[in-house]
Amino acid sequence: MSALYRNSISFFRVIGTIFILQTMGGILIARAAEPGTTEPLLTVYKDANCGCCEKWLTHISERGFSVSAHNINNLYEFKQSKGIPASMQSCHTAVSSQGFVFEGHVPAKLISRFLATPPKDAIGLTVPAMPVGSPGMEYQDKFMPYQVLLLKKDGSSEVYAQVNSLEESVQ
Repeated sequence: MSALYRNSISFFRVIGTIFILQTMGGILIARAAEPGTTEPLLTVYKDANCGCCEKWLTHISERGFSVSAHNINNLYEFKQSKGIPASMQSCHTAVSSQGFVFEGHVPAKLISRFLATPPKDAIGLTVPAMPVGSPGMEYQDKFMPYQVLLLKKDGSSEVYAQVNSLEESVQ
């Protein structure tokens, strides 16, 4: 066998191995993002023109959530169908794979805590309006303390958590 032939075979073996490893790596990455993995899945419904929603999606993704975002035109009706009263609404709605809702700029750590031990008769959490300093609403070093409210199946709500600092908000 000539040296040129042996080198050609070695070259194609290396290229073939690299191709197989890249393909397998791509499959493993794709599987890691599928539902059923350890990452909590949130489906987010929002307006296409909302920049703070995009920032909130980044906050959630960077903290271990798998996110699927959908721009919809009838957000108000969608929120109503999920049991979110008009006074409790904000700019986007996330729905967990378990069916819980997270309305507005709820910090990722509080979503994680809620999903670990969902309170009885709860449909989810909300941060009504859009408080400055909440995840996705950061502006310079400005911060407005806010409450995260627990939404209940009977339409009532109660304070789930008080957020008193920017550091606490975006952890």
